This record gives sequence, structure tokens and C-alpha cells, in this order.
Amino acid sequence: MRTYQIELLNPKAKKLLDELANLKLIKVQEMPSPKQELTTLLSKFRKKADKEPTLEEITKEVELVRGKRYAQKNKN
Repeated sequence: MRTYQIELLNPKAKKLLDELANLKLIKVQEMPSPKQELTTLLSKFRKKADKEPTLEEITKEVELVRGKRYAQKNKN
């Protein structure tokens, strides 16, 4: 099974997708916006953390992830 992300440019397209779903040809599942996902993720982290991370800790983590992505991008 493959998963696709589709952006609806015309509201009529939603009706077509719903019809395909009714025929059990596809499954339609609305995804949260990136902002909502980030908010949810931060809430989970904050609940589990003993204390809030400092700006330096956040910056260090961001740079670490960026470094890994950059390294992967250069390999391909």
C-alpha cells in the first residue's frame, strides 16, 4: 500500500475523494497542519520534562539535526 499527501485546490475534489472512499477504493484521512503537529509534540515533551530546555540546548539539538540532514543530502 502506498500513501500520498494531496492538497485540494478545488472544493469539488473533496466530493470526488469521498465518492472513492464510499466505493472502498481509498481511505481519506485528514492530517493536522504542521503548526498543530508542532504544538502537540511540544506539549508532549513539556509534560515529560522535569524542566524546560534552555535556548542553548534547543539550538544545539537543532544544529545536530541539521548537520545530519546535510550529511545525508550530500551522500545522495
